Amino acid sequence: MTTNALYTDLSGYYDLMCADIDYTSQSNCVRRLHQIFGNDRASHLDLACGTGPHVQHFADFGFQSSGLDINQPMLDIARQRCPNADFSLQDMCNFGVDNPLGLITCFLYSIHYSGSIDQLKACIVSVHRALNTGGVFCFNSVDKHKIDTTAFVRHTAEQDGSHFSFSSGWRYDGQGDKQSLRLKIEKTTNNITQVWQDEHPMVAVSFNELKALLEPYFEVHIFEHDYDKLILWDTTSGNAIFCCVKI
Repeated sequence: MTTNALYTDLSGYYDLMCADIDYTSQSNCVRRLHQIFGNDRASHLDLACGTGPHVQHFADFGFQSSGLDINQPMLDIARQRCPNADFSLQDMCNFGVDNPLGLITCFLYSIHYSGSIDQLKACIVSVHRALNTGGVFCFNSVDKHKIDTTAFVRHTAEQDGSHFSFSSGWRYDGQGDKQSLRLKIEKTTNNITQVWQDEHPMVAVSFNELKALLEPYFEVHIFEHDYDKLILWDTTSGNAIFCCVKI
């Protein structure tokens, strides 16, 4: 099953799969970063927006919020969630906007869906082009040299008489610019279990490499991966929040 086919097939379960994500804290953190580092342009675009939970939060903050994704079924759900927001079927590595924006976000490590260094560069260029001067690009990332291939995130949930089990984890063989996100989903209904498994191709990059890609276009600030308080990155942890200001 391909990456898109898996997400398309399970688009109705996506929110359940992400039920343990604190969208409120993530959105509040990035709003603070925008207040500190950005300008007064209250226009927002969420890359790889999925079903739109972050878009909804920024709309509630008073932003003119929008989202893009490559999966139409996800966008259909997002439009139901946020009927006043704009959503578009676009690739985050090559997208365009009608008017310059004040804030662009990419949550849930989705920046790695770029897939390759060249595509990541293209994403950065697209973001830079879409922001106005002083606009902010915020995303989270994992350093390829810090990946623990034995670690998995797991949670379970119940919905409509079915039991769901979700697990995900990174895989990186230690060389090159390719890593993957391993995903397994089990749905059990009336003692019958369906299983979806996939490895999503992702770009592998170190934080030093990522900073070097960003610095020709942005003033780069790196923070610890803590959405409840802003702490500068300690240069050793393998997960971080990047706040990039267009120069």
